[in-house]
Amino acid sequence: MNRHFDILAPFYDRAIPPPDPDWLAELLRLPADGWLLDAGGGTGRVSAGLRSRVGRLVITDLSAPMLAQAQAKQVACAVQAHVERLPFADGQFDRVVVVDALHHFANQTLAVGELARLLKPGGRLVIEEPDILQPRVKMMALGEKLALMGSHFHTPQHIQLMLIGAGLTAEVVSDGGASAWIVGDKPHLAA
Repeated sequence: MNRHFDILAPFYDRAIPPPDPDWLAELLRLPADGWLLDAGGGTGRVSAGLRSRVGRLVITDLSAPMLAQAQAKQVACAVQAHVERLPFADGQFDRVVVVDALHHFANQTLAVGELARLLKPGGRLVIEEPDILQPRVKMMALGEKLALMGSHFHTPQHIQLMLIGAGLTAEVVSDGGASAWIVGDKPHLAA
């Protein structure tokens, strides 16, 4: 397993600021009384700003030191697990968020399918990823490759197709910067 994030854990929150919580809350359609899963959420730097807008918050990550930082914030239940095999029931979460993490997952297609499985009908998945079509993101991707991080970047449109393949409706939303936001909704069950 890649240990880069174990090493980065103590100073990760100071080095990488979270996205605007109001923007993210709008994309997630918060507030919501149900459960929010922050998949690949590491230190909780993103979801800690959303805690007051949801009923329950769970953060999953592979890095125990990153999750220890999340637990120190006392805002969420932290679970160490592979995103491709999460220990939760079908339809347990109303919302799922993945910020700047999809490219680190070993099998992104399998991970997206797993996240779709965990969504309740009518639930929403929001993925933020660096837009590999942007020149500065291409440089970052090269840096991660040279650092042997095992990252695999996809275009926003490819990620959108992954969500559609997992049974979600999906659209790409731009924030005007180097990130792409891919928003997927799980259809309601037919009556």
